[in-house]
Amino acid sequence: MKAHAIVCLSFPSEKRSKIVIQALKPETKAIPIQRSKVIIEGKGRSLTLKLEAKDTTALRASVNSYLRWILLVNDTCSVLESL
Repeated sequence: MKAHAIVCLSFPSEKRSKIVIQALKPETKAIPIQRSKVIIEGKGRSLTLKLEAKDTTALRASVNSYLRWILLVNDTCSVLESL
């Protein structure tokens, strides 16, 4: 069984969206044992994650990982901008 998910996010600026996309790009490269595949697309202030996994467990793990990484990058940018 294959599981799919699409996550669409909007950021405060196009610059922030591009920073998040560049930070996540290395994570989308193939790894030896791969249970999921992720495509990242950005347009303006929006970011779209298209996830496909072999099962719902792998899909949930991928969604959680990417959302946490996005939150980390976004929070880091916010802190740096406030300094």
